[in-house]
Amino acid sequence: MAEGSINESKERGAGEQGQETNGGTIDPAEYMELYKLAVEMADRVSARRGTANAFFVTVNTALLAFLGLSQLNAAWPVAVGGLAVSITWVLQIKSYRDLNRAKFKVINNAEKRFPLKVYSDEWQYLKKDRRYLEFTIVEMVVPVVFAVLYLAILLF
Repeated sequence: MAEGSINESKERGAGEQGQETNGGTIDPAEYMELYKLAVEMADRVSARRGTANAFFVTVNTALLAFLGLSQLNAAWPVAVGGLAVSITWVLQIKSYRDLNRAKFKVINNAEKRFPLKVYSDEWQYLKKDRRYLEFTIVEMVVPVVFAVLYLAILLF
């Protein structure tokens, strides 16, 4: 055992075992800080997701308002653009969903070392509740409704 490892063990004291990671042993306080950082990053992604959704709602609302005021022969390019915006929105929602899944896999994995598994337990309770509908599914309804409106303008 390296001398630094012995000294680090003595500084932690009895009962404070380090956590094993891919890169070696990590101090419990450092482990907790990394966990907090992962949770904070997941929260920031959710905030960015909400901001992105608000942006797309605003753009689509403006496009539909313009379409309501425009001549029918000028409407199709705007409707095509709106359809492209709606498709982009759906793709971005999927991307955020995948990013959140990865972040919560890391968080849930970190929680395996904790006596209380806040996020892991919460997810288990939600999965058992048949009334729970994942946010991504609910979130997808809005861009799909906008896309249907644009398609209706293009087809009729």
